[in-house]
Amino acid sequence: MPVQRTLSIIKPDAVAKNVIGDIIRRFEENGLAVVAAKMTRLTPEEAGRFYAVHRGKPFYEDLCRYMSSGPILVMVLEGKNAIALNRKLMGATDPKKAEPGTIRADHGESIEANAVHGSDSEENAAKEIAFFFGEVEIHSRNAA
Repeated sequence: MPVQRTLSIIKPDAVAKNVIGDIIRRFEENGLAVVAAKMTRLTPEEAGRFYAVHRGKPFYEDLCRYMSSGPILVMVLEGKNAIALNRKLMGATDPKKAEPGTIRADHGESIEANAVHGSDSEENAAKEIAFFFGEVEIHSRNAA
């Protein structure tokens, strides 16, 4: 299994509920290391650029409005098979369909307010990480 990096966002609903620590604990307990992190608040325009792949879809405007509604915590996670592992820990997009014990089952409210975002491929992970972080802001915790 390759060591990968993936982007994780703790969304406004989860930040507002003060469950940041629980979410990070789940990542770390499952072998994912936080190698970059920052709290930020997207403008609607920034949210639109980040979610440009969804432009034209019926949920796009609501998603951009929601993602700019409050602070978010963006992180780069690193670990073996990080993209698939992160997606497994998050659970299904719809919290009602997510397996018990996943982040979205435990902390999500709806398909939109589902606590977390995670990259879905290596290509998208690279683009999403670059949207929020410069290479000098990412610090691998693997032994040199």
